[in-house]
Amino acid sequence: MIEFRMPSLGADMDEGTLLEWQVAPGDAVRRGQVVALVDTAKAAVEIECWQAGRVFELLIRPGDKVPVGTPIATLLEAGESPETAPRHPLAIIAQRAATPPTPMLAPAAAPATAGPHGRPRISPAARKRAAELGIDPAALTGTGPQGAVGLEDVEAAAKRAAPIDRQAAMRQAIAAAMSRSKREIPHYYLGETVPLAAAMAWLVARNAGRPPEARLLPGVLVLKAIALALREYPQLNGYWVDGAFRPGPGIHLGVAVALRRGGLIAPALHDVADKPLEQLMGEMGDLVQRARSGSLRSSELADATLTVTQLGDQGVDSVFGVIYPPQVALVGVGRIAERPWVEEGRLCAVPCAVFSLAADHRVSDGHYGARFLAEVRRRLQTPDDL
Repeated sequence: MIEFRMPSLGADMDEGTLLEWQVAPGDAVRRGQVVALVDTAKAAVEIECWQAGRVFELLIRPGDKVPVGTPIATLLEAGESPETAPRHPLAIIAQRAATPPTPMLAPAAAPATAGPHGRPRISPAARKRAAELGIDPAALTGTGPQGAVGLEDVEAAAKRAAPIDRQAAMRQAIAAAMSRSKREIPHYYLGETVPLAAAMAWLVARNAGRPPEARLLPGVLVLKAIALALREYPQLNGYWVDGAFRPGPGIHLGVAVALRRGGLIAPALHDVADKPLEQLMGEMGDLVQRARSGSLRSSELADATLTVTQLGDQGVDSVFGVIYPPQVALVGVGRIAERPWVEEGRLCAVPCAVFSLAADHRVSDGHYGARFLAEVRRRLQTPDDL
């Protein structure tokens, strides 16, 4: 028996609300299949299942909010059958809660929504709470005996009616995650001014004759250079978990995306070091579009092994970010601008950008981080090799 639990989609997620099941009991599930849509503080996210099996029980219903790690479904493994599999305790509890007690001395009657004189059947506590919330009891469907409206029915109706202030929830989630990061992670910061004359000239030549939608942007060169440098400096690519460093399963770069209505999200581009630039450009554009439309997958929110934030388009010269736990490093990139530069004894104007590194002192030190930034700089001087 496989327990499928509410996944954690980052340090800023403590709970999730099920919006929709995309499977039903009896359905076969393959690895990586989307099985549910879950609402977090930041977005509605497609949740993937990474174990193969057959759905046995769905333990929560759409609208239920549960903490991360709560079992939400069970799957049968190969060789197991519904006839012999034990029921999950949460399924039994949910069934009991949904089944009203049957009167022992009276015959079963059809549910009634109104009492004497046409007034709705409602408990005193529920009536008081409905008045406080401005809810009309006559508009409620009761789940109690004979269709009576109980306190839980009023609270459920209030929850459904309350508009979700997603921006406020997102700000709260980001603040909680970043507060935890600054409190628990011993940050150190480094900065490096990187000349980009070779990279920009290469881009101009590569994009010549291409339509705008097919052109490469400087940001994709930056991501590829960082990914290739991480191959040489793997202590910056991974997680701090249970008091120890755990290397990342691949080089999956979180791309910080500013959302149109405010807030920030950093979904992952997977296996960046192994992909050609044109493919990365297409995937990055798709990822940004889906992040802003709220159609990301759980693996894109949970898999990033290092986050990159590029704020050059906002006009800032440099950015020194806060590490997103459980990651152990973050790279910031400022705007590309012409700056005075000495080259072979001559003073000239060269396009440059400030690259910064925020890293976890429990895993690496300044010497290691400085060598990493030097490797990123070296990679960007030979764009043909990216």
